[in-house]
Amino acid sequence: MSMLLIALLALQAPLDQGTFVVRDDTAEIAREAFRLSSVRVGLNGTGWALAATTRYDRVRPIVSLAPILTVQSDSQPLSLEFEVADPREPLRILGQSARGRFTVRMLGRRSERAREFPVAGRTVVLDDSVYTLYVFAAWEARLQPVEVTALVPRAGRRETLSIQDVGTTATTLNRDSAALRHITVTGGANQLVHLWLDASGHLVKVEIPSRRLRVERLPAA
Repeated sequence: MSMLLIALLALQAPLDQGTFVVRDDTAEIAREAFRLSSVRVGLNGTGWALAATTRYDRVRPIVSLAPILTVQSDSQPLSLEFEVADPREPLRILGQSARGRFTVRMLGRRSERAREFPVAGRTVVLDDSVYTLYVFAAWEARLQPVEVTALVPRAGRRETLSIQDVGTTATTLNRDSAALRHITVTGGANQLVHLWLDASGHLVKVEIPSRRLRVERLPAA
């Protein structure tokens, strides 16, 4: 993680922050803390930086995933710094957007590889095991389905997703009944992802039925 980006995040008051519990069926498998902040982009621009840490510590070895994704004012991805703390295979992932492509470098203990993803139209960066990154997918949602390209750098995938705002519906949040804004993300390896936002537009729940995953935000302390 660059010292400049750390300093920028520290100086900005968070727009949103909190902790999610990640469950496989009913068993807790991880906790994910995040912080969403406004940051300067370039000389005069502004954007957002999402810093998350997801810690999988219910089994051994303990694995921690810590991405920082910076997006421009239009929410298009600009850069990624991603630390994978896994004793079996520690990894650092660096991503940068430039001239119609998103270049990813994968830095391991004894190896380095790079890949370029073509970028055209609306694009989001996701990960199979870090769920607050879906907040930028939620920002793309409209009443009619919107086609979005998803880059999954750690898995080396590029997918086409359809995102739609289906309105306010009834669900549960931490076992309590709730009426939340419901967004669906269809396509790709996960097939279908349900996103739920509260009245303030904050991401509070993610469900992936094909993987039996439920990710719920803990109430503020």
